[in-house]
Amino acid sequence: MSHIGKIPVKVPAGVKVFFKDGVIFVEGPRGKLVQKYHPVITFENKGSEIVVNRVNEEKQTKAFHGLYRNLLNNMVTGVSVGFSKVLIVTGVGYKVEMRNNILVMSLGYSNNIYVYIPEGLSVAVEQGGKLVISGIDKQAVGEFAAEIRKLRVPEPYKGKGIRYETERIKLKAGKSGVK
Repeated sequence: MSHIGKIPVKVPAGVKVFFKDGVIFVEGPRGKLVQKYHPVITFENKGSEIVVNRVNEEKQTKAFHGLYRNLLNNMVTGVSVGFSKVLIVTGVGYKVEMRNNILVMSLGYSNNIYVYIPEGLSVAVEQGGKLVISGIDKQAVGEFAAEIRKLRVPEPYKGKGIRYETERIKLKAGKSGVK
């Protein structure tokens, strides 16, 4: 039995989960999510929790067991609580502002960078160069945060750039100037 797959997914009050024709539907107070699944995985609804099972013991089926259990858990968490990533923009003259549904970023290049915010995600610009990306789809939140970070990766000498809030930049010593 898969270590991850055998853990039942707890469904909080106000969240509806149902399965039809190889598709998982999850509805909650924050929205709806849909995910296809492979037919070698079965779902057993036990009221306030869902147990994920597999049809056979093949290696690929075992991998699907843990995968679809985690995908279902992320969907339930997303429609009930949501996900967020915090990015910090550090550097002299680096700034970020919102205009309608567009992020306008000044990151030390000759021109500003304009980034359209995907549907289903919300971005809040806070004091101190903080950028909070939130939404109900964990994969979409993480992917958009990675795309933003890729625009100006933190450099190792002064730490300028865009980094995750939990990320630690190991600074290098520059030139010492002593012969």
